[in-house]
Amino acid sequence: MSATLLDVAAVRARYTALDRRLAFFDGPGGTQCPDEVIDAVAGYLRHDNANIGAPYETSRRTDALVARARERAASFMNCNPGEIAFGQSMTALNFLLTRTFARDLRSGDEVLVTRLDHDANVAPWLEIQHDIGIVVHFVDVTDDLALDYDDLETKLSDKTRVVAFPAAANSVGTAPDIRRIADLAHSVGALAWVDAVHYGPHGRIDVSAWDADVVLCSPYKFFGPHMGLAFGREEVLRSWRPYKVRPSADEPVGHRFELGTCQHELLAGFVAAVDYLDSLGWEAVSAYERELGARFLDGLPAGVTLHGLPTMEGRVPTFCFSVPGRSARSVAEHLAERDVAVWWGNYYALETIRRLSLDEHDGAVRAGIVHYNTAEEVDRLLAGLAEIV
Repeated sequence: MSATLLDVAAVRARYTALDRRLAFFDGPGGTQCPDEVIDAVAGYLRHDNANIGAPYETSRRTDALVARARERAASFMNCNPGEIAFGQSMTALNFLLTRTFARDLRSGDEVLVTRLDHDANVAPWLEIQHDIGIVVHFVDVTDDLALDYDDLETKLSDKTRVVAFPAAANSVGTAPDIRRIADLAHSVGALAWVDAVHYGPHGRIDVSAWDADVVLCSPYKFFGPHMGLAFGREEVLRSWRPYKVRPSADEPVGHRFELGTCQHELLAGFVAAVDYLDSLGWEAVSAYERELGARFLDGLPAGVTLHGLPTMEGRVPTFCFSVPGRSARSVAEHLAERDVAVWWGNYYALETIRRLSLDEHDGAVRAGIVHYNTAEEVDRLLAGLAEIV
């Protein structure tokens, strides 16, 4: 299958949000929603809004929606429906799950995180370090911002309980070898704890092939609504004592880690987002994104400093860069005046920004490509950068 099988004009026709000149390269902060996702959210609130567990029609429909959402999440992540938990956000779920796992941690236990991580997969472990005295180590990166596997292996020990890492870095786009890291974690009896938020719109999440123990992501990063989604290996989840209210059901096991009533209307939007992605096919999406990413890298003007891998190997099409002599904010504002939307700052990837010796507030410029972007939009981004340098 080739990128030519992705009909980008037909894709864009499914988005009212894209019917404007503004070129959205802000996907790493949240993608646009196709109309079918918006319609699903509104349709639930119009026709099915109810709480679960009652005998009347709308409650029965909501019960069916929750079950359907677990099935679609399991399909999306390649796991069992019972291993799924929904929540307010990835960050909220990760604080809850790490705090739950911390019941089994002791002072001196070690957790490895990386300098590629979003802080949502760092700060929860640092808080546990503060509370009970575990030791958090940072796995370094190479000069081109690939993960330093030698440093990872050096830091592993029989005290390591978790290796937490991103499936793709939200700052510079690096996509580490997930299975390799999971195998290294398991070699010392540690859990592989994966932040797949940024990977979500770019490729298939396959927790089985990854052999991961915990995987978290955010549907609003892959064309769905604002909510969080987590997978936990069943035997791992059953080994933890959850924080939950007493009457809440214990089955399916993932439900133990859902605090309160789920956002049912958002589950409807999530189901529609997964259906939307299935209608496109991951192979076509990834191939098309790879073409646009290469177009960006090939056309990057001299004088723009790219932070990260210089080719599309080992990365997703998210690019972090600076223009010497210009603040990241001023570059983003220059592009915004030309109807090109990019981010500037640290993107909550504090350790990456520190590793680059950049100002922690101003950071760098970030442009993220997803499958609804076009070659013309990439060229406009490059033209805007050329004006600056």
